[in-house]
Amino acid sequence: MIKFVVVDDDVKEIEHVKSLIQEIVDDAKIVSFSKINSELKTEIQNVDEHKIYVLDIELANKVSGISIARLIREVDWESEIIFITNHDKMFESTHRSVYEVFDFIEKFHDFDRRFKKAIKNILKRNFDNKMFKYDANNVELNIYYRAILYIYRDTEERKLVIVTPTNKYKVAMTIKEILNYLDDRFVQCHRSCIVNKNRVEEKNYKEGYFVLDTGEKVYLLSKMNRKLMDND
Repeated sequence: MIKFVVVDDDVKEIEHVKSLIQEIVDDAKIVSFSKINSELKTEIQNVDEHKIYVLDIELANKVSGISIARLIREVDWESEIIFITNHDKMFESTHRSVYEVFDFIEKFHDFDRRFKKAIKNILKRNFDNKMFKYDANNVELNIYYRAILYIYRDTEERKLVIVTPTNKYKVAMTIKEILNYLDDRFVQCHRSCIVNKNRVEEKNYKEGYFVLDTGEKVYLLSKMNRKLMDND
C-alpha cells in the first residue's frame, strides 16, 4: 500500500488533496499534519516505507516546507516530494535539484489536473517498497527486494548469503525455502544461487557467469535454468 504524507496548515486544503489522492489510489494510506511536530518528525524518521510527501511551501509561524524537505532528505532519499507552491520558477529551479523534488505545483493554476498527473507519473516509476523480512535465531533483517543482487549457498556454514551492494547477510534457510519469500524478479539460476533479474546486465551461459549492474561478475549461472533467466 502506498503511503502519502500531507503537510498543510489549511485543513480544507488537506481534505482536498486527500480526495485527489483517493481518486487515483482508492486504498491509499494517508496521514496529515498542519505543522512540524514530534509526530511528523517520527514519521520522517521511519524509513521502512516509501512515501509520497505533499508539502505546502508556506506554513504558519514562518515555517517552510523547505525545512521539512531538509529533515526528510537527512534520512530518506527514496521517498518522493511534491511541493505545493505560489513561488516563481527561480525558486523552483533553485530547490528542485537540492532536495530531489519530483514536482512544484501552483495552488491556483490547474492544480487538480497537474497534481493527479504527478501522482500517476510517480506510480508509473514502479513505486517499489517490497521487502524481504527475516526474524529467527537472533537475526532480524528487513531488506528491500530491489537492493538484493543475488543469494548463494555457503557450503561451509550451510547458510544462505544475501548479497546487496553494501552488505552480505547470512540466514539459516534453504534455496527452496527462501524462494517462497521472494517475488518473480528472483530466479534460481544455479542449484546454489538465486539472482535478481532486474540487476543483471549480462549473461554468459557458455562461461557460466552473469554480470550485475554493479559490475560484479558471478560464476553461478547454469544452462539448465536458461529459460527462467531469459523469461522477462
